[in-house]
Amino acid sequence: MRRRTVVRARQAVDAVRRRLAAAGGRDRGATPVELAIAFPAILILTFASIQVGAWFLARAVALNAAQVAVSSTRTLNGVSPQAGEDQASDFIADTGGWLVGWDVQVARDDEQVTATVTGSVVSVIPGIGWTVSQTARGPVERFVEEEAP
Repeated sequence: MRRRTVVRARQAVDAVRRRLAAAGGRDRGATPVELAIAFPAILILTFASIQVGAWFLARAVALNAAQVAVSSTRTLNGVSPQAGEDQASDFIADTGGWLVGWDVQVARDDEQVTATVTGSVVSVIPGIGWTVSQTARGPVERFVEEEAP
């Protein structure tokens, strides 16, 4: 059984060699040249798509951190703006490092809370330093007395 398989494999190899000889000789390897030309472009496109994905993730992290800061600061007996900044910083630190060198600013007045998160996107391609800035706003919860008609 095994001997029959070996004989069939040799016959198949011999048939391929005969076809190549009839076609004018062996293939001289055009594929490696094409690959050498196309591979740098493929590599650049791969890393560029990863960098764009990192930019989208950093934007999402910045926006969610700003929303966390606004949500905690806008409640009726809400925390101070500094505590909102700390909560946003904790959120960013827990998200995996897509946003680096971040800065969180929270401002609260009588009617509105505004949180802005700014940072740099983690760089996959050397020399690319994109920054991201996202802002979230929300009204401050408060009691409003109803006016008599």
